[in-house]
Amino acid sequence: MKTKVLMVCLGNICRSPLAEGILQSKVHPDTVFVDSAGTAGYHIGEPPDKRSIAVAKKYGVDISGQKSRKFTVSDFDNFDVIYAMDKSNYANIIGLSKNKEQAAKVCLLLSEVDDFEKEVPDPYYGGINGFEHVYRLIDTACDIITEKLKMV
Repeated sequence: MKTKVLMVCLGNICRSPLAEGILQSKVHPDTVFVDSAGTAGYHIGEPPDKRSIAVAKKYGVDISGQKSRKFTVSDFDNFDVIYAMDKSNYANIIGLSKNKEQAAKVCLLLSEVDDFEKEVPDPYYGGINGFEHVYRLIDTACDIITEKLKMV
């Protein structure tokens, strides 16, 4: 049975595309499906931010083919785990859940990492260093998620 993981940030152009690409690069596509979405529909159909594409490419991950989409209520039915990048995204997703089972699928991405800050900061208004920092945070979390998925 394939595990389905959804990565969610605000606009689905910076953090969640990185998280989707990083986790996809670490898991086997026959056992894990990874997607991403945004809680806001600002960039529907657009590719990831150029800086996200550049930092991913630097580490051998190609996210250039992704297209932004908005999180929908049906995502609760379509995914086993939903990772939010920050508390605001988490609250927005939980606000759409219809029951405890749906809400239980949602957690903060960095809750997987014990010694890190609990939110992936939004690098959109900063420079490339912010994207580098975000990449490292997400990469660390995805290493842990990959190990957990191997045990499923």
